[in-house]
Amino acid sequence: MTEADYKYFLTYSGVRMPLKLVEPLEATELGNRNTYFRVTHDPAGRVATVEKLVYGEVELSHQYAYRDDGSLAHARIELGDEVTEVDCDETGAPIRS
Repeated sequence: MTEADYKYFLTYSGVRMPLKLVEPLEATELGNRNTYFRVTHDPAGRVATVEKLVYGEVELSHQYAYRDDGSLAHARIELGDEVTEVDCDETGAPIRS
């Protein structure tokens, strides 16, 4: 990834995945921020990765996989050393086991 591949945001809204990022930031605005979100999109324009950066270090990471119809199929969430894998039903809702 190059810096040009990333979009930056101040925060997100909602609780469903994929996270809905709000309050876009320009790369030039990051120097004054301790915390922000760095996002990539897949070729179809869907959110592929979300990373929460705190003091320049990735604190939280989401990686998303989608079905051919565009619905969320799977999410991998990393918080420190803890990894959570979440499979989703055809509506994109987490499947509870």
